[in-house]
Amino acid sequence: MPEYISWVLIALALIGLLAIVLEEVIHINKAQSVLFLGAVSWVTLFAASAHTELHDDVMLGLQENIGEIASLWLFLTAAMTFVAYLNKKGLIETLIFRLLPHKISERKLLLLTGLFAFLFSSLADNITATLVSIALVLSLNLDVAKKLRFAAVTVFAVNSGGVAMITGDVTTLMIFLDGKAEITNLLLLAGPAILAVGVLILLMMKPLSDVVVINKKSHDLQAVDITIALVFLSTIFTTIAFNVAFDIPPVLTFLTGLSVMFLVAKFMGEDTENDPIMDYIRRIEFDTLMFFLGILLIVGALKEIHALDAFVSIYEYIPAWQANYLMGLISSLIDNVPLTAALLKSDVTMTAAEWLSLTYAVGVGGSLLIIGSAAGIVAMSKVDELTFGSYMRFIVALLLAYTAGYGLTMLLGQFLSS
Repeated sequence: MPEYISWVLIALALIGLLAIVLEEVIHINKAQSVLFLGAVSWVTLFAASAHTELHDDVMLGLQENIGEIASLWLFLTAAMTFVAYLNKKGLIETLIFRLLPHKISERKLLLLTGLFAFLFSSLADNITATLVSIALVLSLNLDVAKKLRFAAVTVFAVNSGGVAMITGDVTTLMIFLDGKAEITNLLLLAGPAILAVGVLILLMMKPLSDVVVINKKSHDLQAVDITIALVFLSTIFTTIAFNVAFDIPPVLTFLTGLSVMFLVAKFMGEDTENDPIMDYIRRIEFDTLMFFLGILLIVGALKEIHALDAFVSIYEYIPAWQANYLMGLISSLIDNVPLTAALLKSDVTMTAAEWLSLTYAVGVGGSLLIIGSAAGIVAMSKVDELTFGSYMRFIVALLLAYTAGYGLTMLLGQFLSS
């Protein structure tokens, strides 16, 4: 294979990275750009390896890459379909407003908002969790300064809530599917993550002193909606239990749960001609799935030319716990999905405890800048006053919270190693 092909693939990857960072400037959806560049990368590899002994290796590499993507896609499709149904029926919003009192102090409300965003994002994808949480913030009619504080806490809490659950963050799911961490160990990350959120809330609540009046909303929930919510929760717990007990891949359990959801809707009369239950698959964020597809294609192509070896070199010069902390900072500039995919493909060697620290770092580190996570981008699109500059006002508090959680992750790693 000609040597210049490696430089072509690296150039395509860098263009893809720039397209992600400058999405708001070039006005091209990042899913569109990276999918194109990912597909072109593999087309280039096949064209360059045609009629050579490397062609079979490239074919095997593509099959491995597609297999990994398929497993991730199917799992996310099942989980996101559950959430799309429950969100459309208003169950999530109704639950929020039933739990909140009519009047509440701003400090207590900030705490409850952060906790809700944290818990909900561990069950749902970050985009859905952000949309629901930000909708709650916007309904409060806060002044601009306070609204920005609530939005910043929401973004940080959403990213933090997902790190301990494979249903909550794609990077956590990727690390688990690659066999780098067990579900039971990942669950322990909830401690450092909630500590980080707690530290941020304490730092952000000082200027808040007023009382908020909440205009409650409610939806007419049906028995089938409650039943499907229970099926969703049962699927999550069953996924964890079956993986620990029988080593059943999560994608199989979630597809089973999704099929149960369809059957429940059918037998309870929810699957109608005007509102087919299968249509909820079309309501999920397919642009997010296409983005993951493009990113993983790009990273898979880079692995074929051994371009990811540079990621390993940093671990040769500094301890893994320092390198992982740094990766968390980098994930605020580079989307954590390609960053995590690159590290996994580079075959860097770390202990189970060190992989846990990386999981926390890339999951929470993206919160340090508003452009560093899908949650941040979604929040910025919904809150007009939330910009790169206005979010930067909270950088010290965000960095302190991230560091506090990482410190507890290190202590957790010592416990697991002993």
